[in-house]
Amino acid sequence: MLDLNGKSILITGGTGSLGKHLTKNILTRFPQVKRLVIFSRDEQKQFEMAQEYPNSKYPAIRYFIGDVRDIDRLKKAFKGIEIVIHAAAMKHVPIAEYNPMECVKTNVLGAENVINAALDTEVKNVVALSTDKAAAPINLYGATKLCSDKLFVAANNIRGQHDIKFSVVRYGNVMGSNGSVIPFFMKKRKEGILPITDPNMTRFNISLQGGVDMVLHAIETAWGGEIFVPKIPSYKITDVATAVGPNCKQEVVGIRPGEKVHEEMITSSDSFTTYDLGKYYAILPQMTSFKMDDFIKHFNAKLVKQGFQYNSGENKEWVGVEELRSLIKEHVDPDFSI
Repeated sequence: MLDLNGKSILITGGTGSLGKHLTKNILTRFPQVKRLVIFSRDEQKQFEMAQEYPNSKYPAIRYFIGDVRDIDRLKKAFKGIEIVIHAAAMKHVPIAEYNPMECVKTNVLGAENVINAALDTEVKNVVALSTDKAAAPINLYGATKLCSDKLFVAANNIRGQHDIKFSVVRYGNVMGSNGSVIPFFMKKRKEGILPITDPNMTRFNISLQGGVDMVLHAIETAWGGEIFVPKIPSYKITDVATAVGPNCKQEVVGIRPGEKVHEEMITSSDSFTTYDLGKYYAILPQMTSFKMDDFIKHFNAKLVKQGFQYNSGENKEWVGVEELRSLIKEHVDPDFSI
């Protein structure tokens, strides 16, 4: 059973949607957490978050201005930290396409900095957040996150005698997160027209709580080198539009640069080292830092069939219009109505 009471934790990108939800969960479930550091470069978001979680009420919390591009700042922030959750990233696909080197600096070089800072301090556990766009990427954002995933997995090979493990959690669109499609549609429905990039488009769907649960699962169970993938449903983009604005016109505007019609989280090439753990899949490196027989026995892990792939368009589980409305009300806006 995971117990973070007495632990020192740092979240990079801690003022983002998932970082804030992680903060809420940690402070609620583990009231005796020793220290919780919110590391991000946006002072306005830190100021706003400090109104919601003031240090006077939550003495464990700290707000640390910094950028993952700055390794010296990371090393200072990591002093005394045991667990790092790496959520900082440039994530908007069109912006990354237009500003490629900025995306590389944050998502790739920033990942390298997090790894090196963790290795140079007393950090014991690093969990990095990934994305479905990192599987067979066709856009720069996905390519940088794939590179980041590879760096975190490989970091387990260079830890030497350092008692530390690195793992990755990869999931689909987070319902209601900043910049995601549901809040966008909820704003646009006032205009009576909802822009649809492609009527055949599908996406994986996970709630913020589901993302948080994955991170906590990785903290508790990772042996080092796993890319955890959840078993989650898909939705059709047209169903999302219908759920949010049933009386709105759906106007096809075309796919944006770097977008896929369907997303993948596990490719057929990954199937040779992908194991079914029950609630999650785990993509393992070809060379692990642990004995595979021990891992398989401990988790009752089952190797998936060769050629297996996990694709939002070929998923077996779906959420339809009515269920989407219930989920929006539960996870995005309790006052939502049509």
